Amino acid sequence: MFDLDNTLYPASCRLFDQIEARMREFIRHHLAMDDGAAGALKRELFQRHGTTMKGLVEEHGVDPHQFLRFVHEIDLGPLDAAPRLDDVLAALPGRKVIFTNGSRRHAERVVARLGIERHFDGIFDIVAANFVPKPEPVPYADMIAALDFDPRRATMVEDMARNLKPAADLGMATVWIPNGTDWGAQGGGDHVHHVAEDLAAFLAGHA
Repeated sequence: MFDLDNTLYPASCRLFDQIEARMREFIRHHLAMDDGAAGALKRELFQRHGTTMKGLVEEHGVDPHQFLRFVHEIDLGPLDAAPRLDDVLAALPGRKVIFTNGSRRHAERVVARLGIERHFDGIFDIVAANFVPKPEPVPYADMIAALDFDPRRATMVEDMARNLKPAADLGMATVWIPNGTDWGAQGGGDHVHHVAEDLAAFLAGHA
């Protein structure tokens, strides 16, 4: 079970910076704010609701489909192909799925750019989760039901430590990929079973 952003690709490529900039632009346009106010609101909504999108939907009536389409129209140029990760995933036994607070289209574009799309048996995105984001428990249960697997025989890999808590509670092993941010480290604890600075190296040791 793999998160997408800052997990299947390194945070150092700064791809998510583009998404954050697009979020601010969306808020500026739809709520008639300047950039500073839009950035502050984005952070506040993220803290209160788990995702900026959920906060915009619940507090400002934003269409989530419109939001997702806009914020994920980014340039994937900074993202390099990942042949090492491709090789490791090929050797790793078991089904592999993506569990993301982003959209399916965004996930498909990213894994195609990385050259690893052939390895994934499914994508459970924020739309499939009825726009309920990680780390709320409901999408984890919905994802398990949709993809039909035993969580006690699964591992979840994620760059946000707090998103691993519901997975651990369900019996999954967990792997945290630090993304170098304070918000990525929030919510750490005993539910983080492994820490991996390099995803491909970690997986190679467990294939």
